[in-house]
Amino acid sequence: MSAAEPDPHEVLEWVIVGGGIHGTHLAARLLGEGGVAPEALRIVDPGPELLHVWRTCTTNTGMRHLRSPPVHHLGLEPFALLHFAGGRRAARGTGLFARPYNRPSVDLFAAHCADVLSRYGLPDLHRRDRAVGLDLNCDAVRVRLGDGHELVGRRVLLALGAAEQPRWPNWARELHTAGARVHHVFDSGFTLEPDDLPERVAVIGGGITAAQVAMRLVKAGARVDIVSPHAPRVHEFDSDPGWMGPKHMRRFAATRDPDARRALITQARHRGSIPPRLHRALRAAMHRGDASWHVGQTQHAEPGAPHRLHLHDHVIEADAVLLATGFEARRPGGTLVDELIESHALPCASCGYPVVDHHLRWHPRVFVTGPLAELEVGPVARNILGARRAAERILSARAPT
Repeated sequence: MSAAEPDPHEVLEWVIVGGGIHGTHLAARLLGEGGVAPEALRIVDPGPELLHVWRTCTTNTGMRHLRSPPVHHLGLEPFALLHFAGGRRAARGTGLFARPYNRPSVDLFAAHCADVLSRYGLPDLHRRDRAVGLDLNCDAVRVRLGDGHELVGRRVLLALGAAEQPRWPNWARELHTAGARVHHVFDSGFTLEPDDLPERVAVIGGGITAAQVAMRLVKAGARVDIVSPHAPRVHEFDSDPGWMGPKHMRRFAATRDPDARRALITQARHRGSIPPRLHRALRAAMHRGDASWHVGQTQHAEPGAPHRLHLHDHVIEADAVLLATGFEARRPGGTLVDELIESHALPCASCGYPVVDHHLRWHPRVFVTGPLAELEVGPVARNILGARRAAERILSARAPT
């Protein structure tokens, strides 16, 4: 019997639902620092491999360097990524890091991720399936799987992101239904191949993903029209750097009302923002006539050759439409989380997100990370730094018997 298929009568220490950045980092921390044995942990994720969604998203956008500094990674030690690259001095001038903040390249980050996964044997602990239900008992959690089987653990960690709920505007759904060439860059199974796209492409969205996709298409020879509800918003990070440390987090921690915390998170996020270096590249493309930025909302669209997108004051013609509109704002987890809340009366704020304790415990046997933990971790909860902070809190929790 393989490591990914434990004895059905065995009770695991941890079942992690979600094999993305958060789930894999928490698994490495539990194994490397938490004293958990490999045979006592499983990661449930329907992807063909751990981090599959992250790899697909970075490939589709053409991202070359991360937005975050090199201390934000999946390893245990803060400087593990720098050491993996041979040290700051050895890596200088190699393209492995970019200014400002020595941001690691996607290739370097991916190679380090693979090293972390291999070091802790995480691929062997991956149960390729979907968690469809949770049953909480006095002494264990039963995680029901899509294949009809179940895993039993003393604790479950919900490491669920928004990847399965890309936001499709109504007009785009109608255009797609009519047979038009419309894709969301984060749709499951979609792979962006610029050479397969026609010369005129409309990119919908105004944030870093839209800008990255636009530049990737421009470099492939396409003419790109970006349609955004706002003018470019230029910020180095997706929230003020003060949220990475105590500067702003002290006030957040002192704010006990969940609704007030939600307001702080909303104010802190630079939604739909573009880092300065990418904005400069985009402006250069616009100056050359390779791209245009249209401020407005698509009122409706007509399929055809070309498709016609009607804004409030003009029409854009394109042979293909790519949505870079992010994800739905609703709580992730779908019916899995909905039914868990309903069956066990788990506390939620008015925004629908979990109200958890300092250790990110939603129930004595249920922990959360990522978006589900943001009312406790703050605006960086969804990021790599959020995964690292979540690990510190979860590992400090007193384990139930």
